[in-house]
Amino acid sequence: MPNPGSADEHPTPAIVLAAGASRRLGQPKQLLTLHGAQQEKLLERAVRLALEAGAEPVFVILGAHAEEIERNVQLGRCKVLLNSEWEEGMASSLRTGVRAAMEACAVCSGALVMVCDQPALSAEHLRKLLAAHVVSPELPIVSRYGGRDGVPVVLPRRMFPAMLTLTGDHGARAILRHSESTYPIDFPEGEWDLDHPEDLLKGDQTS
Repeated sequence: MPNPGSADEHPTPAIVLAAGASRRLGQPKQLLTLHGAQQEKLLERAVRLALEAGAEPVFVILGAHAEEIERNVQLGRCKVLLNSEWEEGMASSLRTGVRAAMEACAVCSGALVMVCDQPALSAEHLRKLLAAHVVSPELPIVSRYGGRDGVPVVLPRRMFPAMLTLTGDHGARAILRHSESTYPIDFPEGEWDLDHPEDLLKGDQTS
């Protein structure tokens, strides 16, 4: 039986997008901590969940506040990549991560794409995505919430070239719109992310 974090017994890499400036939030969301998590920062948590789910290697894409984040976040076994074009928007970070995945994993069948500001995310949900990728490696395995597809998502390798053509503030959803079919995994809590100060009040969250 294949490992839930692999397809054809090859590990699936993870790309954690964490290069944004968090301007609407007013502080680096990567450094926020959750109550009851022994001061584990959101970015640390995202990396831990990816590793627990079986993704390997884990690429963390930094840009804004990169020096501050690296000083204050324990990133352990992940591979940190600096996106010098982060001000362009999310597409530049996706391109950085996809290129790294292609170079490091010549035989991998896809990549798990994540953000760090989904406090309700669990390793169990990531395992479901990766397990579905084993069954259907040619389909995008998406998280379904709010009536639409979103991240985390496992993108099949055949979509990597299209990801490298993205520009501006467009993420994986821009490519998924043109996909004929997807494999959705329900993640109703995925709508809770941290973009505005009021989002911090939706859960037991502190900075």
